[in-house]
Amino acid sequence: MTEPNADKLQAYLDGELTAREAEEMEAWLARHPQTARQLDQWRRQDEALRELWALPEREPVPSRLLAAARPPARRAAPAWWRQGMAAGLVFALGVGGGWYGQGAYQASRPAVAESGQADSLPRQAAMAHVVYSPDIQRPVEIGADQEAQMVSWLSRRMQSQIKPPRLAQAGYELIGGRLLPGEQGPVAQFMYHDASGLRVTLYVANGVRPRAEQGFHFASQGPVNVYYWWSQGQGYALSAGMPREQLSALAQLAQRQLSDG
Repeated sequence: MTEPNADKLQAYLDGELTAREAEEMEAWLARHPQTARQLDQWRRQDEALRELWALPEREPVPSRLLAAARPPARRAAPAWWRQGMAAGLVFALGVGGGWYGQGAYQASRPAVAESGQADSLPRQAAMAHVVYSPDIQRPVEIGADQEAQMVSWLSRRMQSQIKPPRLAQAGYELIGGRLLPGEQGPVAQFMYHDASGLRVTLYVANGVRPRAEQGFHFASQGPVNVYYWWSQGQGYALSAGMPREQLSALAQLAQRQLSDG
């Protein structure tokens, strides 16, 4: 068969091909392992998104979000468009769904609302990691080859000087960064990978006010582990699908550099 386009690959992933088409696709993928690995990443991403979308029963998902998330009979949109929609829905569910009552609650209990805002940091970081780390074509907006431009742009948008820590001594190279929406304005995400292709993301948010908490904190968000901390008015969260002990060492390396300025 000829090289399949993104629509054909997505149809295979969704189980929408005929039995014969699926067999031909599997034979083609066996000869093209790089594309097969990409499909495996898409599949894991879908599974991770479903797990992270699970909300407590006391917080029902608004009907408008359910309607937006309902797929058509056959999805013909390109994979990049589908991933962009997934990113938007993840943040809508995380910010608008899981915490949709925060505004009304804040008027009567501001102190509790602020602590809840800080508690959302690892979840938002994990969702951003799940959405963007599997992307093969464009995992970042600006690559590491334009690091000076990236740092200047992100710092200007966040109105705060930020820069990515160096993790090369732990075997992780900077891929680049992107700007994301956050609860209190723009958020920066830096992405790294090691020689095996494992990706790690650092999520940086302004204005997060914890409850007099110091040091590192750990959270397991479905398939993603997160170490997070606060320093000088910013919240940091390092996310990856790796064991807790390994991620802890990486987070401490990042924190030391960020503290040193």
